[in-house]
Amino acid sequence: MPTIKSYNKRLEALRSERSTFIPLYRELSDYHLAHRGRFLTSDRNKGFKRNTKQINNTSRLSNRTLASGMMSGITSPARPWFRLSSGDSQLDDITSVKIWLHEVQKTMYKVFSSSNTYNALHQLYSELGVFATAAMGVYEDFEDVIWCKPYTVGSYMLGMDGQNISDSFYREYEISVAQCVKQFGIENVSAAVKDQWDKGNTESWVKIVHLIEPNDDRDMNSPKASEKPFRSVYYEAAKGSRDAADKCLRESGFDEFPVMTPRWDVTGEDVYATDCPGMTCLGDAKALQLAERRKYQALDKIANPPLQGPVSLKDKMKNGRPSADEITWHADGDGGQLSSIYGNYRPDIGAINNEIMSVETRIQHAFYEDLFLMLASSDRRQITAREVAEKHEEKLLMLGPVLERLHTELLDPLIDRTFNILQRNGVFPVPPPELQNRELDVEYVSVLAQAQRLVNTGAIDRITEYVGAVTPIWPEARHKINIMQNIDNYADALGVDPNTINSDSDANALAEAEKKAAQQQAMMEQGAQAVDMAKTASETNMDENSALVQAMNSVQGAQ
Repeated sequence: MPTIKSYNKRLEALRSERSTFIPLYRELSDYHLAHRGRFLTSDRNKGFKRNTKQINNTSRLSNRTLASGMMSGITSPARPWFRLSSGDSQLDDITSVKIWLHEVQKTMYKVFSSSNTYNALHQLYSELGVFATAAMGVYEDFEDVIWCKPYTVGSYMLGMDGQNISDSFYREYEISVAQCVKQFGIENVSAAVKDQWDKGNTESWVKIVHLIEPNDDRDMNSPKASEKPFRSVYYEAAKGSRDAADKCLRESGFDEFPVMTPRWDVTGEDVYATDCPGMTCLGDAKALQLAERRKYQALDKIANPPLQGPVSLKDKMKNGRPSADEITWHADGDGGQLSSIYGNYRPDIGAINNEIMSVETRIQHAFYEDLFLMLASSDRRQITAREVAEKHEEKLLMLGPVLERLHTELLDPLIDRTFNILQRNGVFPVPPPELQNRELDVEYVSVLAQAQRLVNTGAIDRITEYVGAVTPIWPEARHKINIMQNIDNYADALGVDPNTINSDSDANALAEAEKKAAQQQAMMEQGAQAVDMAKTASETNMDENSALVQAMNSVQGAQ
């Protein structure tokens, strides 16, 4: 059984592995999100100003747009963003399966809406865009089923398994003595904390370590929470007595890893991501702040320059503004006037503003602001994926790997964790026999997920339009398009339910039936015309004085 000593050993190893990223995270915090990031456990409840390096807030606003856009485009509370399936279209078509899947989806959407899931996701997206790595825990809650806790960068350390998927989470933080006693019980805290509690020092701070990691040596047959696949341990980082050295505050466990740790872009086997919009434009953010400082320095030199003047004016400035002590005096005799010490020098403020605008534009592009602003600022819940795809095809192609990683490292674990919690607590109805012991598939139907698929339909659209344009000139060109296969490919790219698309054999059968029906209709129309003609002939007046008889006689006479 691991001991606190072994936990501390791994804690030090994980802290050392993360240490090279801390200076980078500090810079990203300084220039993008000043109050995000906890690099010391004592950083809690610090209200002092941390954004002293930010004069121009373009990067902060651009990241806000990115976070809101990702929220609207990937996990919008206002529209469906995932759909459950059995993975078998024939099974999905069974009424009992369809009803059960619908009820499960509805329940999960209700849980996400009633809990703090969407609030936590927004904070997670904000950190992901700046620090490239983010973390959010999903825990069981008595009132709301689940409770999500976003963690800020620098306050946690991650460990990976053999497939480079996070399976370990270590965190250092501080809570008050009162919080420690209420959360873990007076009987579990150390002697030092008990002493502080007895003395009434309830607001003194206690350093806590919380870890979640694989419980490889667990007893598979034990019903204890501490014997679950992932152990969860709380302990005080500094104990007050030797006999409490191996006493944990709490030991429990989880059936699945409860922490989602999405990363923007990862290099090789790195634990922490190494690229994201905030990292991409960090140099531009620094340059922007420098340019802003220089601009206001130049404006200050124009509006309030240091002055010089003849010494004869010194006595006259005693009661004036500026003070005589602030002027450089020279002996040029009587007369003269005050002037700027810079002479006729005038900084080119226009050129500085142009450069600032150029840097701001690069920062906005780095954060995909033009793409996400359409999602974040739109008040239309019915905005279509096609609108997004047509306007931002190139950016969607660049975002493709990021969206795939988010599906794998954030949304899949979030849905699995929530589904398992609900299932273990008996919230779902009993599944139909067809779904017993069968894993479900998740299909993402958010605006960005659909727009990503729509990008692939561009080539199909263009070739179809081209063939349609040349067919009036070269009719044989229409035979180059396999329209049945074209429709199948288009439906796959859009993620259309296969049940809505007929197979080639069914489509051909319908076409043949339609052709036969058209032939029968034509034959019936021809028959009706023949009957009408016969009827008309039978009713025609054949008297020798009728116009018809006279016309026939004239024709015969001409022959």
